Amino acid sequence: MIKPDLTQPLPESLDAVHFVGIGGSGMSGIAKLFLAAGHRVTGSDARETATVLELRRLGAEIAIGHARENLGDDASAIVVTSALWPDNPELVAARERGLPVLHRSQALAWLIAGRRLVSVAGAHGKTTSTGMIVTALLELGADPSFVNGGVIQSIGTSAKAGSGELFVVEADESDGSFLLYDTAVALITNVDSDHLDHYGSFDAVDQAFAQFADAASELVVISSDDPGALRVRTLLQHGTVLSFGEAADADVRVTDVTTEGPVAFTVEWRGERYSAQLRVPGRHNALNAAGAFTVLVGMGFDPSGVLTALETFGGTQRRFELHGEVRGVRVYDDYAHHPAEVIAALEAARTVVGDGRLIAVHQPHLYSRTQAMAGEFAEAYERLADHTVVLDVYGAREDPVPGVTGALVSERFADPGRVAYLPDWQEAAEHAASVAKDGDFIITLGCGDVYRIVPQLLGSLEQGAK
Repeated sequence: MIKPDLTQPLPESLDAVHFVGIGGSGMSGIAKLFLAAGHRVTGSDARETATVLELRRLGAEIAIGHARENLGDDASAIVVTSALWPDNPELVAARERGLPVLHRSQALAWLIAGRRLVSVAGAHGKTTSTGMIVTALLELGADPSFVNGGVIQSIGTSAKAGSGELFVVEADESDGSFLLYDTAVALITNVDSDHLDHYGSFDAVDQAFAQFADAASELVVISSDDPGALRVRTLLQHGTVLSFGEAADADVRVTDVTTEGPVAFTVEWRGERYSAQLRVPGRHNALNAAGAFTVLVGMGFDPSGVLTALETFGGTQRRFELHGEVRGVRVYDDYAHHPAEVIAALEAARTVVGDGRLIAVHQPHLYSRTQAMAGEFAEAYERLADHTVVLDVYGAREDPVPGVTGALVSERFADPGRVAYLPDWQEAAEHAASVAKDGDFIITLGCGDVYRIVPQLLGSLEQGAK
């Protein structure tokens, strides 16, 4: 993978912009905003997807596959991600021509300039929290611009240019790029010991989050419950900090959480108590909503109105997203790719499945994470799922590591009868379908391309019904 120079000055002006890997969840949203701002947008991606088709409909010119000729003569800059390899022909051609090579966060920072920015950061819950804030702002009559890491179901898009002063972004901490933004209001959902390949140490992760928060010009909102957030809180120099969570000393305190079906809870704020019920399940979503609530009341919105607005949030794609039901078995997909996220997703599913069983299909993400956390993944799945199918590792930006496969996770199960390591996807789909019974959930989990196995799961269930 490449390590973009995040210190290079941003261009004063941009005309035609070329995106390498334009179909990615982060890249596609930024490309949409460049199109909305009147720029000519070109790009390339590895395959045809619904996202690529949508961008073409909006006016982007997109090639499938990577080649030098994809970079037009009129390109004024190219936009890349850290996952790009140094020998990508479009990147090589851009450097030969002396074009600015912008990390996607730099391109977004260029677009945001001059707006009042709400930045949502954290190891987990960023996409959902961002979606909640955007949904509530729209319900409250604001018209924010936004870029999220997933499609907001009720809006049908992950990014949109609004007419108001506010801009809301999911801010990526994985490579330090969240430090680029001129943030007004910073939300930190939690802080975890992830992305050590970039930071090198736990202390460096904490310092980066503290730097991100202290740079906020108006307000910092941070979890009162998460151990990592509590560490970062001790480092902050900011004058205006609000905390949220179940801790007794939280500025916005969550109590009376009920997780059977859609989550319900009470929020305590400045001596008043407010009841809320969301349309999405899981205790973690009560806390995500509390973070969004704290951001919005901290910005001056009415508490009752904020909670009423948050209750309209219907979720985001790839977050406990239902794809179909065959012979009484429902098939869901979730983006969870860290043990803490797997636990939250399965605990939420458990509140909805009733007497049914949970059959998890796990795609490990990154060789480094799989090697370091195989035991934690195994413990989470064995405790919370009734049966688990483990696929092979989705390497993303990493080269393969000898001996690191999905078997590292399956071998850590105490009961080998509750797990199957099946790197062949069709075999994995058929196995999951054979285990499933009426009333069960099958849930795919991972932030790679595991969602692509869903049609095979549904097809295998249909075959089993014949």
